[in-house]
Amino acid sequence: MQAAQTAPTAADAAAPPILSMSNVEVIYNHVILVLKGVSLQLPEGGIVALLGANGAGKSTTLKTISCLLRTERGDVTKGSVTYRGERVDQLTPNELVRRGVIQVMEGRHCFGHLTVEENLLTGAFIHGNNRRQIAEDLEKVYHYFPRLKQRRTSQAGYTSGGEQQMTAIGRALMSRPRTILLDEPSMGLAPQLVEEIFEIVRRLNAEQGVSILLAEQNTNVALQFAHYGYILENGRIVLDGEAAALRENEDVKEFYLGMSAEGRRSFKDVKHYRRRKRWL
Repeated sequence: MQAAQTAPTAADAAAPPILSMSNVEVIYNHVILVLKGVSLQLPEGGIVALLGANGAGKSTTLKTISCLLRTERGDVTKGSVTYRGERVDQLTPNELVRRGVIQVMEGRHCFGHLTVEENLLTGAFIHGNNRRQIAEDLEKVYHYFPRLKQRRTSQAGYTSGGEQQMTAIGRALMSRPRTILLDEPSMGLAPQLVEEIFEIVRRLNAEQGVSILLAEQNTNVALQFAHYGYILENGRIVLDGEAAALRENEDVKEFYLGMSAEGRRSFKDVKHYRRRKRWL
């Protein structure tokens, strides 16, 4: 798998963040503390990876940003989320979409009874009846996902997992977002499809200037395409840095890539070496 072709420059690193979370605490059902003071930044035009195991709080972090927490009885009890300098964590999801932020949910969530093209058109609701703009956006989606053009009349429920993931990302693009929150795009997909989808994400970032916050368990793939990364464990950010530096970090190699100075680790060794994490 090839890494991103355009590495961030010093100017990119110094760019002001388009999105910021500051010391955010999230509680579900007024009882369960899930996020414990999470702070992160997404620079404009950047790709940032949010990494961690299942249950670390990655999806909750994205739902906090996209204002979907309340649909699952979650509340932000401390901290704030700002987008382009304005606080947004108290907005409704559709208000946030109109400001240019949209989430592609884990598990794709296509409308199975609709065709691929009908699914894409549902993402254009904010354009009203502007048919010319909708047609332009549809062609742009087909440019990045030519497979969807071939399957545009097929019911989405009968397409492959990779095609459904492409449909979900394409549907998000129909709203002309400036920031996309991608939740586990590689989940359940063959490695070849994962590479194809991540390469398209890289192109969208490079050619359209879309800022991307990517939540992913596949640390190896995510760090090849991201510019910066945060590692989340038990609701806390435990490590962050440039993606290239994280790939070479011995702790990240050992605990997330299964590698150490002695070579590849066996799964049976996990419980032994997890106890030696230097950040716990």
